Amino acid sequence: MTSEAHSTTPTPAIVAPASLDETYQRITWRLLPFLMFLWILSWIDRVNIGFAKLEMLAELRFSETVYGIGAGIFFIGYFLCEVPSNLLLEYIGARKTIARITFLWGLCCVAMMFVTTPLFFYALRLLLGVFEAGFYPGVILFLTYWYPSERRAKVFGLFMSASALAGVIGGPLAGAIVSGMHGVNCWSGWQWVFLLEGIPSILAGIVTLLYLTDRPAKATWLSEEQKALVAADLARDAATLGPREHRILASLKDVRVWQCIAIFFCIITANSALTFYGPSVVRDAGFTDPLTVGWIMSAAYLCGGAGMILNGRHSDRTGEARLHCGVPALIGAMAIAMTGLLVSSAPILAMLSLAVAVVGTMSVIPVFWQIPGRFLAGSAAAAGIALINSVANLAGFGAPTVMGYLREHIGSPATGLWLVAGVEAAALMLILVFVPPATAAMERRAQARAAHEPA
Repeated sequence: MTSEAHSTTPTPAIVAPASLDETYQRITWRLLPFLMFLWILSWIDRVNIGFAKLEMLAELRFSETVYGIGAGIFFIGYFLCEVPSNLLLEYIGARKTIARITFLWGLCCVAMMFVTTPLFFYALRLLLGVFEAGFYPGVILFLTYWYPSERRAKVFGLFMSASALAGVIGGPLAGAIVSGMHGVNCWSGWQWVFLLEGIPSILAGIVTLLYLTDRPAKATWLSEEQKALVAADLARDAATLGPREHRILASLKDVRVWQCIAIFFCIITANSALTFYGPSVVRDAGFTDPLTVGWIMSAAYLCGGAGMILNGRHSDRTGEARLHCGVPALIGAMAIAMTGLLVSSAPILAMLSLAVAVVGTMSVIPVFWQIPGRFLAGSAAAAGIALINSVANLAGFGAPTVMGYLREHIGSPATGLWLVAGVEAAALMLILVFVPPATAAMERRAQARAAHEPA
């Protein structure tokens, strides 16, 4: 062979080894936008009743108490089916489970447009909880299959900020539908809200079957090298965390699970009160146009989403979860109390206080979900996370029911808000008592990662 011939032989391309951060970035861009989209649909279909209420109660002659029970009974169905749904996810995978959940809650949302009696209203809200049960804790569990613990608070924050985005989108959307579609096809605006916001969920359930991947090992969109990197990183993380509970029954009896339930119960009390009665509080302050109410709640949720992401990011960087839960809870409690104090006398200040309340209450949630992962793994995590979410979400039944009763029988929105503020303030005390500070190992791990922004 001549030297000229030898020189023209193509040189194999040099492929740079896959970077761990680049791999997680790829995972994040593949999974998070889609999961956030589903959570936006879920949140809109769950809470659109708060906007439909502005027209629905008068038309159907429902009392505030009837509305409060109907808004809250969702969480009874949620409670009954949460653990079984998460265990099913562990058994058959996230793709099938999340597709089933999304499709069925969409159907139930559409059916809400045909409500005529309180009993029918209660039945559909209960079914909506049954169908949606398992989605939120299922995604939390699903993400633990893809990310090590030091990356999860930011990822959880990104995912959960979709509820804030849902508020940003859902408020003006519901307000515009109520105002603009009333009378079309002889249907009321609130009926159009349920129809137009339920159909996308039905379609999304079908898409989920085609798009989602259960585990990193099954991801055809990752190279073999990237799969190996993630597997090794997850194994390293499991070794760092040390022994964790894997048995289902043992996790359900673990006192730490029930401590987490008590903390999250207080958080959800405030969150559900603001979710289902936020639009009513805005109207109490004198803003009566449905579209205006929607835009005000949209601004509040936009601030809440930013708080979730920033608080989760800072928690990851510092390795600290205790104060990143407790301080926002205290801020949220104080702001809710101020909202109750100002709503009748200073509307603008009350709306600013409401926005701060939303920020404080929402910023707690993504960091909170770091705590169970410190002592649960595998099937125990599936059962434990679902149990925490389902039992604590009974506050989602209690808070709207009590708020509705107090509004109807006392006539002032302030009393219910002050009660909710007291419950959320209790979250801080429970966190300080039950949640230990970050261990030295966690602090060292956070410091080691401080120079590299997690994907």
